[in-house]
Amino acid sequence: MEVPRRKTLPHEIPPWVDSQKEIYFITINCEARFRNQLALPDVSERLFETIRHRQEKLLWWPHLFLLMPDHLHALLSFPLSGKPLKLVIGKWKEWTAKELGVVWQRDFFEHRLRHDESRREKADYILQNPVRKKLAARPEDWPFVYFGGSERPQFDR
Repeated sequence: MEVPRRKTLPHEIPPWVDSQKEIYFITINCEARFRNQLALPDVSERLFETIRHRQEKLLWWPHLFLLMPDHLHALLSFPLSGKPLKLVIGKWKEWTAKELGVVWQRDFFEHRLRHDESRREKADYILQNPVRKKLAARPEDWPFVYFGGSERPQFDR
């Protein structure tokens, strides 16, 4: 029996949204779930280099990027570059797949944080992920996290 293929997710930013002022909650899963592809020192170091490189090129601003063994969560902003969010994320996934051998699932999840959502709550939720999965005792013990400003972001509640 053939498993139905899920539809691709729409990632177009509506024209009335100023993408430079928004923060997106992003989740990207590895193809093989429950297998550690990301939370490895040499892989994470190279992934963080690619994140930093794209930050320096102003393709995105990574407020927070946390690697779990088989997926990642990020809070990202996208400076006005003329490149769609889907293309920026897609090219990063493509490069990391070719260069690092990470096997990603097709597509990714993104959610634009609305004004009524707490950015601090979302950051705390992400940082607690390794604790909930019993991979670390405290969020600050988890080494596979990148902050765009070199430290924990200060979001309003």
